[in-house]
Amino acid sequence: MVNTFPALDSISPLWLQIAIVAVWVLFILAIAWAVNRLDHKDPEIVRKIAHIGIGNVILLAWWLNIPASLGITASILGSAVTLLSYRLPILPGINSVGRQSLGTFFYAVSFGVLIACFWYLQQPHYAALGILVMTWGDGLAALIGQRFGKHKYKVFGSQKSWEGSLTMTLVSYLVSSLILLGVQGNIWQTWVISLLVAVVATALEAVSLLGIDNLTVPLGSAALAFLLVEQLVF
Repeated sequence: MVNTFPALDSISPLWLQIAIVAVWVLFILAIAWAVNRLDHKDPEIVRKIAHIGIGNVILLAWWLNIPASLGITASILGSAVTLLSYRLPILPGINSVGRQSLGTFFYAVSFGVLIACFWYLQQPHYAALGILVMTWGDGLAALIGQRFGKHKYKVFGSQKSWEGSLTMTLVSYLVSSLILLGVQGNIWQTWVISLLVAVVATALEAVSLLGIDNLTVPLGSAALAFLLVEQLVF
């Protein structure tokens, strides 16, 4: 397979890699904080800024070849902080105290699980695929659905919109295609696998409740892509 997205291996010391990731996360949190201070009318915008912005840290982890132990540790710490934020105002604007959804917690957990699995297999692009499908697909689907979703449907009592679900499918397909195209090249399997991942990711997002889609979507997308590539690409 062709890999046009190689890791940057050891071109920089570990402390610099950590600093780059930390600066990016703090930069995104600062933007979310500023938006929250300026406009309290739509907290969902603040959450999605953090959701989409921080999700892209998986690309830094991949390209900088961050050690798996570091990624897993960061996931554990992030999970602990998000759990506390449901009781204490640690992440104002991103989590509301007493909020019923555990989406932010599942979001942090998904990083650790995917890094543990695919860093071990030396195929970090699948972790990136899963996280970015959730980050961009689910994030933009929520924003589009809330603002432009006029055609509603319900799954297990949860209301969705066809506009939001279509956005989820299209963005997930684009994300999956770009990653697989860079890793295995322009072959028919790239486009078919990306389509199947996009459809399954959309279905998982539609049926998930209480924010668990932040776990099921990335894990399901990454696992499906991995299994299909193993079976279809020779």
